[in-house]
Amino acid sequence: MNAIEVQRVKQQFGIIGNDPALLQAIDTAIQVAHTDLTVLVTGESGVGKEFFPKIIHTNSVRKHGKYIAVNCGAIPEGTIDSELFGHVKGAFTGAVNERKGYFSEANGGTIFLDEVAELPLSTQARLLRVLENGEFIRVGSSDVEKTDVRIVCATNVNLPEAISKGRFREDLYYRLNTVPINVPPLRKRGEDVVLLFLKFCMDFASKYKVPKVQLDAAAKAAVMSYGWPGNIRQLKNVAEQVSILELNRDVTGEVMRHYLPQPAMSNLPMFAGQGGDRKTFESEREILYNVLFDMRRDITELKKQIESLREAREENDSRLSYYSNAQEVELVQHKIQPAYNIPLSQEKYEPAANLVEEYVEEALSLEDVEKKAILLALERNKGKRRNAAKELNISERTLYRKIKEYGIE
Repeated sequence: MNAIEVQRVKQQFGIIGNDPALLQAIDTAIQVAHTDLTVLVTGESGVGKEFFPKIIHTNSVRKHGKYIAVNCGAIPEGTIDSELFGHVKGAFTGAVNERKGYFSEANGGTIFLDEVAELPLSTQARLLRVLENGEFIRVGSSDVEKTDVRIVCATNVNLPEAISKGRFREDLYYRLNTVPINVPPLRKRGEDVVLLFLKFCMDFASKYKVPKVQLDAAAKAAVMSYGWPGNIRQLKNVAEQVSILELNRDVTGEVMRHYLPQPAMSNLPMFAGQGGDRKTFESEREILYNVLFDMRRDITELKKQIESLREAREENDSRLSYYSNAQEVELVQHKIQPAYNIPLSQEKYEPAANLVEEYVEEALSLEDVEKKAILLALERNKGKRRNAAKELNISERTLYRKIKEYGIE
C-alpha cells in the first residue's frame, strides 16, 4: 500500500479515518484508476461509496473528460433507457426533439452508475452491450453508436442473491465486478467513528456559530458501541442534533445515549435493529409483507384476548341475571318492596363491561399498509421524497411509482 498516495487522496477528498479496510479500499481505487477496468463499489447505504468513483476519475487519464453521476434508482423505469442512451425525435409520446444520453455525453470521460441493481432487466442488457464493445442504440433508432467511457458502479444490494432471484443478470455482474471495492460499515471502523463525530461537530460549530462540542470518555465509548445502521449519514445527523440542542458543550455518556436511537423505538422492520443485527430486505414489498404479517399477528392475539374477556363478561351477566330474577321472585312472594324502588332485573349492572374497550380492526390489505407507510414517511420528512425513500429503504424510482399508483398528493 502506498501510504503517501492514500494520505494525499484522503486530504483531497476530506476522508476521515484510519481503519485498515477503508485505507485498503482507497488504495485499490488509486491503483485501478490508471486502467480502464470496470469497478464495482459495494457497501451499506450511507458509508460513502460516492467518493470512490471520484477518486478513480481524478487519478485517471480521463480526468479532463466529463464525470457524470447517475442515480439509477431515481429515474422512472419508463425513461431510464432514454436517459442513459438517448432517443430520436418521435421515439415516444413527448419526444419532440432528439436527445443525447449520458453515455454520449460522457464520451471520453467517466460515468458513475449508482444503485445499479435498480436497473430494469432490459436496461441491463443494453448496459452489457456497452461494456462488451462500447456500442449502444438510442431509443427509437436502428443506428449503432459508439462511446468510449469508463464505467464505475455502486450498490448496497447483495447482487449474487439478486441474481438467484432473477433480478440481476449474471453475465452483467461478472462484467461489472472486474475490480471489486468494498467500503466497510461505520460500526466496523473502530475509533474512526469518534474522529468523524468530532469532525462533524466542528463543522456544525462553525456553521451555526456555537462553541465546539467535546466528548468525555463515556460519551466516546457510547458513540463507538452504537451500531449506526444509517452509517455516516446517521452519525452526521446525530452530531448536528448535539451541536444545536445541547447546552452543555461537554457531553457525557449519559447525555450522548439520549441522542442515540434505541432498537426498541420501533417494531417496523425498515426502522428496527442495529447494524449487522438488522434484517435486510431485497424489496419494499418484502418489507411491507413483514409489516402486514406482524400487524395481523398482533391483531389476532388482541382479538383472542377481547373474546376471552367478552365470554367472561357474558358468563358474569348470566349469573347476575339468574340471581336477580330469583331475588325478585322471592320479594314478590313475600310482598316485599325492593330497595330503591327498582326491580332488580332492571338494574344496570355490568361488572365486566369496563374491563375492555371494544376494538374492531378490519383486515388490512397490503396496499393499505404500503400507502400508510409511504404517507407517514413523507410526513416525517416534510414531503422530501429522497429522504422518505431512504427511510423506507426503497429507491426513489420505486417511491415515485408508488405515489403515482396510490394517487398520493
